[in-house]
Amino acid sequence: MHFLITAGGTREYIDPVRFISNASSGKMGFALARAALASGHNVTLITTVEKSKIKNQKSKLRIISVETSAEMFKAVKKHFPRCDCLLMAAAVADYTPIRPAKTKIKSSQKELTIKLKPTPDILKWASLHKKSKIENRKLVVSEAEPSKMKRHRRLVVGFALEDKNLRANAERKMREKNLDMIIANIPAAIGTEMSTVQIKTLNSSWIKIENVTKAAIARRITALIEEVSG
Repeated sequence: MHFLITAGGTREYIDPVRFISNASSGKMGFALARAALASGHNVTLITTVEKSKIKNQKSKLRIISVETSAEMFKAVKKHFPRCDCLLMAAAVADYTPIRPAKTKIKSSQKELTIKLKPTPDILKWASLHKKSKIENRKLVVSEAEPSKMKRHRRLVVGFALEDKNLRANAERKMREKNLDMIIANIPAAIGTEMSTVQIKTLNSSWIKIENVTKAAIARRITALIEEVSG
């Protein structure tokens, strides 16, 4: 399989040196990339975090560096058609400044109002475009049948960070964005090595994984994706 994974928190620039961001460390996204590589899959990692956090394994890993939600959306759109599974582990900003200043805003004692607009919904876009991937397998059977087309189901997996009504809110997100799998956790998971998550696929009840490393969680998620993909 070819995994397309996003990691880290985006930066939404107010001016050339100031930005709005969040506390995402990118650890879960990087753990997912390592787990997929360890299972023999190809990985394209779109990240706002330094490349040094993961070792390139020959041709199986490609790293795309981005900063803003717009750059992440552009990269996802470019690489999505060639993936079998999109894992949106990144914390993409919900809002971005309408008109970022072209030069540094001077400090002042006056109040500053910054108007924001919603960022593109990458998950929703991906779900609307997740029709089965068609892979060309050149299996020469006869002159009359030089090739066969093998159809693969493309999966879209999302994360839900919730501080209350965890399962209810995560299930609503799963329905609204037409996801194949949702991984839900709480804000306390940000930046930690150990975490608790709850996972749901379309045809399963909730699976709770308690107080284990993000590496272990990533291995379990990868195995579940392999099962769902058939």
